[in-house]
Amino acid sequence: MTYLFISDLHLSPEHPRLIRGFLDLLVQYQHKNTRLYILGDWFDAWIGDDYSAPWLDDIVAALRQFSQSGNQIYFLTGNRDFALGEAFLNQFQGHLLPDVFLLDTAQRRYRLEHGDALCTDDLAYQRFKKIIRHPLLLAILKKTPLSFRQKLAHGFRKKSRQSQQYTSLDIMDINQQAVEQALENVDMLIHGHTHRPAIHEQQAKHRIVLGDWREQTSDAMILEVTESGEWQFIRWPIPD
Repeated sequence: MTYLFISDLHLSPEHPRLIRGFLDLLVQYQHKNTRLYILGDWFDAWIGDDYSAPWLDDIVAALRQFSQSGNQIYFLTGNRDFALGEAFLNQFQGHLLPDVFLLDTAQRRYRLEHGDALCTDDLAYQRFKKIIRHPLLLAILKKTPLSFRQKLAHGFRKKSRQSQQYTSLDIMDINQQAVEQALENVDMLIHGHTHRPAIHEQQAKHRIVLGDWREQTSDAMILEVTESGEWQFIRWPIPD
């Protein structure tokens, strides 16, 4: 069995290279008895499970084949795709995980999350997150027309880019105290969100920050863990 962890793919029809890279990944791990964990921001924006398009149909078809080969797909939401739910995942027998998920193997316990909750110094973002992800507001948004949600998502992306330009990188990064608390009862913390792939060692434990997938780069950092507990940080190539 292979455990595979990826994050921050930001898939969209505007970036076909990233989609091809993801489809190549599914083919590569098709016959490795893989448990695929996608730790948020799988899509650049998610306006609802009732959305459909040819580019997304291709992804669903590949995921269905991946699942039918005996592999398993797990997903927890990020700040870009928090509205993604079981209706979409059920198309290929995917599993929706809570925002923080503890994965126990024979060798160690892993804590999986997107990573945005660890950025506790970014008070403006944390306030916005609390509002936009309120169950009542989400329920109301899901009843609005797709066209309205598309405009709303575009506005959120634009606001996010503008906010990042004027916010200190230190504020947007992980808070050390939050990391220490997250590592208390686990052996390894795995997350994305910050787009700063790295391996951090702390008190004989590891924090793995997964890489983001971007048009401007030729690869993305992903994590592979074998059934025996051996792990490696891998540069996954994004095709031209």
